[in-house]
Amino acid sequence: MRVLVTGWSSFLDGEATAGDVLSMEAVRDSLLEAGVDVDVAWSPRLRADGLSLEQADPDTYTHLLFVCGPAHGRQVRQLHERFVHCWRLAVGVSIVATNDPAVTGFHDIIARDQDGARPHRDLAAVPQCPQVPVAGVVLAHAQHEYGNRQRHDDVHAVLTSWLGRQECARLPFDTRLDSHDWRFPHTSSQLESVIRRLDVVITTRMHGLVLALKNGIPVLAVDPIAGGAKVNAQAAAWGWPAVVVADSLTEAQLDQWWNWCRSVECVMLAARCKREAAVGTLVPRLLQAITKL
Repeated sequence: MRVLVTGWSSFLDGEATAGDVLSMEAVRDSLLEAGVDVDVAWSPRLRADGLSLEQADPDTYTHLLFVCGPAHGRQVRQLHERFVHCWRLAVGVSIVATNDPAVTGFHDIIARDQDGARPHRDLAAVPQCPQVPVAGVVLAHAQHEYGNRQRHDDVHAVLTSWLGRQECARLPFDTRLDSHDWRFPHTSSQLESVIRRLDVVITTRMHGLVLALKNGIPVLAVDPIAGGAKVNAQAAAWGWPAVVVADSLTEAQLDQWWNWCRSVECVMLAARCKREAAVGTLVPRLLQAITKL
């Protein structure tokens, strides 16, 4: 017996979701533990170095196992045609129409839900995933007041390319408040409540750095202005070392500070920044100046 596991995450133009991938991995791991010879077909868009559905030779498999998603559509029907000599089984799928050729082409179906039948928990519930750092990412827009010192495009190209290769959960957000758009926080409290739940903030915005440190969250900051400007200045005001200026930005520096941001030393310094957040602000000078009026 040799089984090919496939699903919507196998199709070149299919949408790969975490649920699809987790379901396929759960089935693969269960079969391997049972001593079954199994391969998994992945879309090249999802895993370029994996076995693709196009590369899989139908003649080398005895079984085709379709996992997760709806048993519906042209791509599923084409599987029946291409793997006609295999025993075709679907598991963890939704059956929308029982007379659909995509459904009737399977020799057997173990459905997660269909009309008139008791639903079962989705296969994505099976595997336990390791926890990775949650990195909030807030990038500055163009700042024309700095003229030709702006390096936003170059900085963001390096930063996002590097960040895309890190083992972390990336959460883009913005410091912008908008009471008319549900995608943005309406109040500062809503924004800071998100920041407090992060493990680290990656930012080219000054207030990305300030609000992270105010809440005791480690931050890796990049000043997108040549020579440094307000991001670099705020890092100095807080005594925060994890800042890189646009002129000297390299992936090696990003690696260095990324590792430091997950160290005990960093966590202790971030906690101190939170405790001393109000120290050194301009409020005392403002009060002194205004009482002179």
